[in-house]
Amino acid sequence: MKQETRQPVVAIMGHIDHGKSTLLDYIRKSNVVAGEAGGITQHLSAYEISIPYQNKDRSITFLDTPGHAAFSGMRERGAHAADIAVLVVSAGDGVKAQTIEALKTIRAAKIPFIVAINKIDLPEANIEKTKLSLAEHEVLVEGFGGDIPWNAISAMKGTGVSELLETILLVADLAELSYSTTASPRGIVIESHLEPKRGIAATIIIKDGVLKRGTFVVAGTSFTTTRIMENFLGENVPEIRAGKPVSLVGFDKLPEVGSEIVVFEKKRDAEDFIEEVKEAPVQTKEQVSLNENEKVVPLIIKTDVQGTLEAIEKEIAKFSVPGLYIKIIGKSIGSIGESDIKLASADKETIILGFNTTLDNSAKDINEKVGAEIQLFSVIYKLTEWLEAKLEERRPRVETREVIGKAKVLKCFSQTKEKQVLGARIEEGVIAHGAKVSVIRRDFPIAQGTIVEVQQARQKLKEVSEGECGLMVECKNEIAPGDILEAFVMVTK
Repeated sequence: MKQETRQPVVAIMGHIDHGKSTLLDYIRKSNVVAGEAGGITQHLSAYEISIPYQNKDRSITFLDTPGHAAFSGMRERGAHAADIAVLVVSAGDGVKAQTIEALKTIRAAKIPFIVAINKIDLPEANIEKTKLSLAEHEVLVEGFGGDIPWNAISAMKGTGVSELLETILLVADLAELSYSTTASPRGIVIESHLEPKRGIAATIIIKDGVLKRGTFVVAGTSFTTTRIMENFLGENVPEIRAGKPVSLVGFDKLPEVGSEIVVFEKKRDAEDFIEEVKEAPVQTKEQVSLNENEKVVPLIIKTDVQGTLEAIEKEIAKFSVPGLYIKIIGKSIGSIGESDIKLASADKETIILGFNTTLDNSAKDINEKVGAEIQLFSVIYKLTEWLEAKLEERRPRVETREVIGKAKVLKCFSQTKEKQVLGARIEEGVIAHGAKVSVIRRDFPIAQGTIVEVQQARQKLKEVSEGECGLMVECKNEIAPGDILEAFVMVTK
C-alpha cells in the first residue's frame, strides 16, 4: 500500500475578539493569489494555501470557520477534522473563558497545537504575562518550562504570520501525516447546506485515499455521486487527495455535520450500505420525565448551513430554566416553509427560530391563521438572548408564602363585628398595614386575617419593626392574649 505525505488540516481556535477571523483573513489574502481569491464565490468551510518551505512549495488546509462548530461536535463522535490546532491568545487579555473551552476541545481531540500570541502591536501587549497566564492552565510554551511551540504575531499587520505558517509545517512533519494512494477514500463532513439553484452541497475534508470522479459517496444515510466535485476555488476537478477540502453537490438529503463518508465504486453497493445503516438498531436517549408543574416549549430551528444549526443547538442545550423543558421538534436547513408552520400548529407554545434564512410567502399566509411565534436572526448571541428572555417570560410561576414578621398579642381591647383592636409586641421582622396574618395558638394556626390599621405612640403608621404597638385586625375568629400574629405576603417566583 503506497503511502505519501499529505498536507495538514488546521483549525484556528480561541476566545472571541482575540483575532481568529483576522488571522484567517490575512493568511488567505496573503497566500491565495489575487486571481484565485476572486474565484472563491461560494460558501466553503475550508481553504488551501501554498507557501515556500525548505526549498519547495508546501500546502496547508485551514478550516475557515473560527472555533468551527463541527470541530467540537466531531470529537464527541470520535472523528477529527483537524490534524493541528492553533490556539490564538491576545497579548493584552491573556487566557479567557473561551480560551479554556478551546483548550478542552484540543486536548479531548488529542491533536498537537501551537500557541499564537496575537495583537503584539498593541500598547498593552505583554507577551511574558500572556505566557504566565497560559502556564496557569498547564500550557507551558517553549522557553517557559515546556515544549509547546508558539509564535508572537500581529494578525492585523501580518507580523510573525510567515513564521507561524512555518511552525505549522514543522509540527506537521513531526506528526508524519501520510495517506494511502490506493486505500478507499475516507473523509469527514464539516459543513452542509442547501444551494437554491444546485441542491444540497457538503464540504468534506478528505483524510485518506484519493476521491475520484465516477464514484458514489455515502455520509450517514445521505447519498451523492462525484459528478460535481469542486475544490476550494469552486473549480470542477477529477480527483481530490487526502488533506484537501472538497465540495460535493447533489446529495439526496442533508448530510449530518461530523459524519464520515464511505465511498463505493457501484451505486448498488452504496444503496445496500444505506439500507444496512437504516436497519441497524438505534440507541435512543432515555425519555425525559417531566414534573407535573413542568411546561414543554417546542422549538423549530431553521438555519442557512448545518454548522450553524449545530452551534445553535449547542447554545440552547446550555439553557436551564426552572419549570421548563425545551424540546426541539424540528430542525433543518433552508427557509421557513408551510411544513414548519403546520408542525408548529400542533402546539400553540411552539417557537420557530430562523437564522440567516427567510420566511416563505406561502408560510407567511398560513401563519396568519396559525399564529405561531416566528423570530429571524443573523447574530447567534442575539438569538440566544431573545430566547432566554422569552423562556423566562413563559416560565411557570409558583406562588409562595413569605413570612415578613411576627408579633405577640398582649391584650385585646375591643371587637366590632370582625374587626378587633389589639395590643401587641413585635417579636421579629415587620408588621405592616395591609399584610395578611396567620393567627398561631400553641404552635398551631387557627385562623387567618388582615391588618387594617397599625399604630405606635398614638400615630398611624404603615409598618412597625420593634417595640409595642396597637393593631386593628380583621378576622372571623376571636384573637386572644398570647396568640402569635404571623404576617406574610404571597410572592410569585
